[in-house]
Amino acid sequence: MGTTGLRALLRGVRYEVLPAKATEDKVLAHVPRDVVVTVTASPVKGLEPTLDLTARLAAHGYRVVPHVPARLLRDDAHLKDVVDRLREAGVDDVFVPAGDADPPAGGYEGALPVLRRLSELGGPFTHVGVTGYPESHPLIHDDVTVQAMWDKREHATYLVSNLCFDPRVLGEWIVRIRGRGIGLPVYVGVAGPVQRAKLLSMATKIGVGESTRFLTKHASWFLRFAAPGGYSPERLLARSEGVLTGPSAGVAGLHLFTFNQIAETEAWRRAVLERLAG
Repeated sequence: MGTTGLRALLRGVRYEVLPAKATEDKVLAHVPRDVVVTVTASPVKGLEPTLDLTARLAAHGYRVVPHVPARLLRDDAHLKDVVDRLREAGVDDVFVPAGDADPPAGGYEGALPVLRRLSELGGPFTHVGVTGYPESHPLIHDDVTVQAMWDKREHATYLVSNLCFDPRVLGEWIVRIRGRGIGLPVYVGVAGPVQRAKLLSMATKIGVGESTRFLTKHASWFLRFAAPGGYSPERLLARSEGVLTGPSAGVAGLHLFTFNQIAETEAWRRAVLERLAG
Protein backbone atom coordinates (compact mmCIF):
# COMPACT_ATOMS: atom_id res chain seq x y z
CA MET A 1 0.00 0.00 0.00
CA GLY A 2 1.15 3.52 -0.66
CA THR A 3 2.90 4.88 2.42
CA THR A 4 1.04 8.19 2.48
CA GLY A 5 -2.38 6.59 2.11
CA LEU A 6 -1.86 3.99 4.83
CA ARG A 7 -0.35 6.53 7.23
CA ALA A 8 -3.36 8.82 6.76
CA LEU A 9 -5.76 5.95 7.42
CA LEU A 10 -3.89 4.87 10.55
CA ARG A 11 -3.89 8.44 11.84
CA GLY A 12 -7.61 8.83 11.20
CA VAL A 13 -8.34 5.79 13.32
CA ARG A 14 -11.18 5.01 15.72
CA TYR A 15 -10.90 2.28 18.36
CA GLU A 16 -14.09 0.39 19.20
CA VAL A 17 -14.09 -0.83 22.81
CA LEU A 18 -16.52 -2.77 24.98
CA PRO A 19 -17.67 -1.23 28.28
CA ALA A 20 -16.09 -3.83 30.57
CA LYS A 21 -14.67 -3.32 34.07
CA ALA A 22 -11.05 -2.81 32.95
CA THR A 23 -11.75 -0.80 29.77
CA GLU A 24 -11.23 2.66 31.26
CA ASP A 25 -7.80 1.74 32.68
CA LYS A 26 -6.74 0.10 29.41
CA VAL A 27 -7.70 3.15 27.36
CA LEU A 28 -5.91 5.52 29.76
CA ALA A 29 -2.79 3.36 29.73
CA HIS A 30 -2.49 2.80 25.99
CA VAL A 31 -4.60 5.12 23.82
CA PRO A 32 -3.35 8.61 22.89
CA ARG A 33 -5.85 11.46 23.31
CA ASP A 34 -5.92 12.12 19.56
CA VAL A 35 -7.41 8.67 18.86
CA VAL A 36 -11.22 8.57 18.83
CA VAL A 37 -12.72 5.90 21.11
CA THR A 38 -16.12 4.40 20.32
CA VAL A 39 -18.01 2.54 23.05
CA THR A 40 -20.34 -0.34 22.14
CA ALA A 41 -23.69 -1.11 23.75
CA SER A 42 -24.91 -4.55 24.77
CA PRO A 43 -28.45 -5.88 24.30
CA VAL A 44 -27.94 -7.78 27.57
CA LYS A 45 -26.55 -4.96 29.73
CA GLY A 46 -28.40 -2.06 28.12
CA LEU A 47 -27.19 1.49 27.58
CA GLU A 48 -26.11 2.40 31.13
CA PRO A 49 -22.55 0.92 30.98
CA THR A 50 -22.03 2.68 27.63
CA LEU A 51 -23.20 6.07 28.89
CA ASP A 52 -21.17 5.71 32.09
CA LEU A 53 -17.89 4.80 30.35
CA THR A 54 -18.45 7.48 27.69
CA ALA A 55 -18.79 10.19 30.34
CA ARG A 56 -15.70 8.98 32.23
CA LEU A 57 -13.49 8.83 29.11
CA ALA A 58 -14.75 12.22 27.92
CA ALA A 59 -13.79 13.66 31.32
CA HIS A 60 -10.26 12.33 30.71
CA GLY A 61 -10.08 14.37 27.49
CA TYR A 62 -10.90 11.73 24.89
CA ARG A 63 -13.20 12.29 21.96
CA VAL A 64 -15.71 9.52 22.65
CA VAL A 65 -18.43 8.16 20.36
CA PRO A 66 -21.09 6.15 22.20
CA HIS A 67 -23.14 3.56 20.33
CA VAL A 68 -26.85 4.32 20.82
CA PRO A 69 -28.72 1.35 19.30
CA ALA A 70 -32.30 2.18 18.37
CA ARG A 71 -33.63 -1.08 19.79
CA LEU A 72 -32.26 -0.28 23.27
CA LEU A 73 -34.27 2.96 23.54
CA ARG A 74 -37.56 2.67 25.42
CA ASP A 75 -39.29 5.75 24.00
CA ASP A 76 -38.83 9.41 23.05
CA ALA A 77 -38.35 10.41 26.69
CA HIS A 78 -35.53 7.88 27.08
CA LEU A 79 -33.86 9.18 23.91
CA LYS A 80 -34.14 12.76 25.20
CA ASP A 81 -32.57 11.71 28.51
CA VAL A 82 -29.70 9.97 26.67
CA VAL A 83 -29.15 13.07 24.52
CA ASP A 84 -29.09 15.35 27.58
CA ARG A 85 -26.61 13.13 29.44
CA LEU A 86 -24.28 12.88 26.46
CA ARG A 87 -24.38 16.62 25.75
CA GLU A 88 -23.64 17.29 29.43
CA ALA A 89 -20.59 15.03 29.08
CA GLY A 90 -19.40 17.09 26.10
CA VAL A 91 -20.16 14.42 23.48
CA ASP A 92 -20.74 15.75 19.96
CA ASP A 93 -20.59 12.49 17.98
CA VAL A 94 -22.87 9.44 18.26
CA PHE A 95 -23.15 6.18 16.33
CA VAL A 96 -26.74 5.00 15.81
CA PRO A 97 -27.13 1.37 14.67
CA ALA A 98 -30.39 -0.54 14.78
CA GLY A 99 -28.92 -2.90 17.38
CA ASP A 100 -29.56 -6.57 18.14
CA ALA A 101 -32.01 -6.33 21.06
CA ASP A 102 -34.82 -8.79 20.36
CA PRO A 103 -37.45 -7.83 21.21
CA PRO A 104 -36.70 -4.07 21.16
CA ALA A 105 -36.88 -2.22 24.48
CA GLY A 106 -39.52 0.10 23.02
CA GLY A 107 -41.03 1.33 19.79
CA TYR A 108 -37.85 1.91 17.78
CA GLU A 109 -37.32 -1.02 15.39
CA GLY A 110 -34.48 0.55 13.42
CA ALA A 111 -32.12 3.51 13.27
CA LEU A 112 -34.07 5.78 10.88
CA PRO A 113 -36.85 6.83 13.34
CA VAL A 114 -34.18 7.66 15.95
CA LEU A 115 -32.23 9.70 13.40
CA ARG A 116 -35.39 11.59 12.44
CA ARG A 117 -36.16 12.26 16.10
CA LEU A 118 -32.62 13.61 16.64
CA SER A 119 -33.19 15.98 13.71
CA GLU A 120 -36.48 17.08 15.29
CA LEU A 121 -34.58 17.75 18.53
CA GLY A 122 -32.48 20.26 16.61
CA GLY A 123 -29.54 18.04 15.71
CA PRO A 124 -27.89 17.98 19.15
CA PHE A 125 -24.78 16.21 17.82
CA THR A 126 -22.39 17.61 15.20
CA HIS A 127 -21.52 14.13 13.96
CA VAL A 128 -23.87 11.17 13.56
CA GLY A 129 -22.69 7.80 12.25
CA VAL A 130 -24.71 4.95 10.73
CA THR A 131 -23.86 1.39 9.71
CA GLY A 132 -22.89 0.07 6.29
CA TYR A 133 -22.76 -3.63 5.36
CA PRO A 134 -20.08 -4.55 2.78
CA GLU A 135 -20.77 -8.25 3.43
CA SER A 136 -24.38 -9.37 3.51
CA HIS A 137 -26.29 -8.82 6.73
CA PRO A 138 -27.48 -12.19 8.04
CA LEU A 139 -31.08 -10.98 8.28
CA ILE A 140 -31.43 -8.16 5.73
CA HIS A 141 -31.15 -8.24 1.93
CA ASP A 142 -28.29 -6.17 0.43
CA ASP A 143 -30.65 -3.94 -1.57
CA VAL A 144 -32.49 -3.08 1.63
CA THR A 145 -29.29 -2.12 3.48
CA VAL A 146 -28.19 0.15 0.61
CA GLN A 147 -31.66 1.72 0.45
CA ALA A 148 -31.53 2.24 4.22
CA MET A 149 -28.25 4.15 3.86
CA TRP A 150 -29.90 6.35 1.23
CA ASP A 151 -32.82 7.03 3.56
CA LYS A 152 -30.50 7.91 6.46
CA ARG A 153 -28.08 10.11 4.52
CA GLU A 154 -29.83 13.40 5.29
CA HIS A 155 -29.69 12.71 9.04
CA ALA A 156 -26.17 11.23 9.24
CA THR A 157 -22.69 12.66 8.63
CA TYR A 158 -20.67 9.45 8.12
CA LEU A 159 -20.85 5.67 7.61
CA VAL A 160 -19.04 2.96 9.55
CA SER A 161 -18.68 -0.25 7.57
CA ASN A 162 -19.24 -3.52 9.35
CA LEU A 163 -16.34 -5.98 9.46
CA CYS A 164 -15.18 -7.15 6.04
CA PHE A 165 -12.23 -9.44 5.29
CA ASP A 166 -12.49 -9.40 1.50
CA PRO A 167 -10.88 -6.44 -0.36
CA ARG A 168 -12.91 -7.24 -3.49
CA VAL A 169 -16.23 -7.20 -1.64
CA LEU A 170 -15.24 -4.00 0.15
CA GLY A 171 -14.32 -2.32 -3.14
CA GLU A 172 -17.54 -3.37 -4.86
CA TRP A 173 -19.59 -2.09 -1.94
CA ILE A 174 -17.92 1.34 -1.96
CA VAL A 175 -18.43 1.65 -5.74
CA ARG A 176 -22.04 0.59 -5.33
CA ILE A 177 -22.97 3.07 -2.60
CA ARG A 178 -21.18 5.90 -4.45
CA GLY A 179 -23.07 4.91 -7.59
CA ARG A 180 -26.31 5.26 -5.64
CA GLY A 181 -25.39 8.83 -4.72
CA ILE A 182 -24.46 8.11 -1.10
CA GLY A 183 -21.58 10.51 -0.55
CA LEU A 184 -21.09 10.22 3.23
CA PRO A 185 -17.47 9.72 4.37
CA VAL A 186 -16.74 6.08 5.27
CA TYR A 187 -14.80 4.69 8.21
CA VAL A 188 -13.80 1.19 7.14
CA GLY A 189 -14.38 -1.48 9.79
CA VAL A 190 -11.25 -3.60 10.31
CA ALA A 191 -10.51 -6.18 13.00
CA GLY A 192 -7.41 -5.31 15.01
CA PRO A 193 -4.51 -7.78 15.45
CA VAL A 194 -6.66 -10.05 17.57
CA GLN A 195 -5.64 -13.49 18.83
CA ARG A 196 -8.29 -16.17 18.49
CA ALA A 197 -7.94 -17.47 22.05
CA LYS A 198 -8.35 -13.96 23.46
CA LEU A 199 -11.31 -13.31 21.18
CA LEU A 200 -13.05 -16.43 22.46
CA SER A 201 -12.22 -15.43 26.02
CA MET A 202 -13.66 -11.96 25.43
CA ALA A 203 -16.84 -13.43 23.94
CA THR A 204 -17.25 -15.64 27.01
CA LYS A 205 -16.83 -12.72 29.42
CA ILE A 206 -19.58 -10.71 27.73
CA GLY A 207 -22.16 -13.22 28.94
CA VAL A 208 -23.68 -16.46 27.77
CA GLY A 209 -26.56 -15.02 25.74
CA GLU A 210 -24.33 -12.39 24.22
CA SER A 211 -21.61 -14.92 23.41
CA THR A 212 -24.01 -17.25 21.66
CA ARG A 213 -25.34 -14.39 19.54
CA PHE A 214 -21.81 -13.16 18.81
CA LEU A 215 -20.51 -16.60 17.82
CA THR A 216 -23.56 -17.40 15.71
CA LYS A 217 -23.36 -14.15 13.78
CA HIS A 218 -19.61 -14.19 13.32
CA ALA A 219 -18.63 -17.86 13.11
CA SER A 220 -16.66 -17.24 9.90
CA TRP A 221 -14.38 -14.77 11.73
CA PHE A 222 -13.03 -17.53 13.96
CA LEU A 223 -12.14 -19.67 10.96
CA ARG A 224 -10.15 -16.77 9.53
CA PHE A 225 -8.35 -16.11 12.82
CA ALA A 226 -7.55 -19.83 13.18
CA ALA A 227 -6.17 -20.24 9.64
CA PRO A 228 -2.41 -20.83 9.18
CA GLY A 229 -0.66 -17.50 9.63
CA GLY A 230 -3.80 -16.16 11.30
CA TYR A 231 -5.34 -12.83 10.47
CA SER A 232 -3.27 -9.72 9.74
CA PRO A 233 -4.95 -6.32 9.53
CA GLU A 234 -1.90 -4.99 7.70
CA ARG A 235 -2.24 -7.62 4.99
CA LEU A 236 -5.90 -6.75 4.50
CA LEU A 237 -5.06 -3.05 4.24
CA ALA A 238 -2.28 -3.72 1.73
CA ARG A 239 -4.64 -5.72 -0.48
CA SER A 240 -7.25 -2.95 -0.25
CA GLU A 241 -4.92 -0.13 -1.32
CA GLY A 242 -6.76 0.97 -4.44
CA VAL A 243 -10.15 0.69 -2.78
CA LEU A 244 -9.32 2.70 0.32
CA THR A 245 -7.11 5.46 -1.06
CA GLY A 246 -8.80 6.29 -4.37
CA PRO A 247 -10.10 9.88 -4.50
CA SER A 248 -13.66 8.75 -5.26
CA ALA A 249 -13.76 6.27 -2.36
CA GLY A 250 -14.28 8.93 0.30
CA VAL A 251 -12.64 6.83 3.04
CA ALA A 252 -12.05 9.04 6.09
CA GLY A 253 -10.18 6.51 8.21
CA LEU A 254 -10.29 3.13 9.88
CA HIS A 255 -12.71 1.87 12.52
CA LEU A 256 -10.68 -0.75 14.39
CA PHE A 257 -12.58 -3.41 16.30
CA THR A 258 -10.22 -3.96 19.25
CA PHE A 259 -12.30 -6.64 21.05
CA ASN A 260 -10.76 -4.91 24.10
CA GLN A 261 -7.26 -5.98 23.08
CA ILE A 262 -6.45 -2.31 23.35
CA ALA A 263 -2.73 -2.46 24.20
CA GLU A 264 -2.08 -4.92 21.35
CA THR A 265 -4.03 -2.81 18.85
CA GLU A 266 -2.19 0.41 19.68
CA ALA A 267 1.21 -1.36 19.70
CA TRP A 268 0.43 -2.74 16.23
CA ARG A 269 -0.64 0.69 14.92
CA ARG A 270 2.52 2.37 16.26
CA ALA A 271 4.75 -0.36 14.82
CA VAL A 272 3.19 0.02 11.35
CA LEU A 273 3.52 3.83 11.49
CA GLU A 274 7.17 3.54 12.55
CA ARG A 275 7.90 1.12 9.70
CA LEU A 276 6.26 3.46 7.21
CA ALA A 277 8.19 6.44 8.58
CA GLY A 278 11.45 4.50 8.23
